Amino acid sequence: MFERFQAFFHNLTADRPKNSFAPDDPRIAVAALCMQVMEADGQVKDSEKKRLRKLLKDQYGLDRKQLDALIAAGQEAESSAVDYYRFTSDLKRHLNNEQRVELIGILWDIVYADGERSEMEDDAIWRIAELLGISARERIQKRQEAARRVTDVTVVQDDAD
Repeated sequence: MFERFQAFFHNLTADRPKNSFAPDDPRIAVAALCMQVMEADGQVKDSEKKRLRKLLKDQYGLDRKQLDALIAAGQEAESSAVDYYRFTSDLKRHLNNEQRVELIGILWDIVYADGERSEMEDDAIWRIAELLGISARERIQKRQEAARRVTDVTVVQDDAD
């Protein structure tokens, strides 16, 4: 699973310095969309925040200061946005179709970080996927994969107890 994230994020930042967060930096758009999905159900849980921080830190190779700067830039961008279009249009310019599908998978993984999925989170990802040009079949497939990963982790943890 983490290899998939690593490849996605590496491709996203291959030609960008780690501490540079220009307004059109795709890392900001990814962080902002993740935050919008986390906030969709009206509750941002610690497990979702931890998952986001871990993904951004590990995959972008950021230290704590850089990670905090990226999250702050993502929050600022997210709070000033009126819809998803600002971010999805940036990402459509920077990502190919396969990378956009992977982004939907990452959003689902953040949704399932708290072990639950809400109707509002479903709606947020549906809208983002539509704007990114991702088919319903691909969106649902990524949701099912994320749900299976949560189930697999739960089973492994239960077996360890």
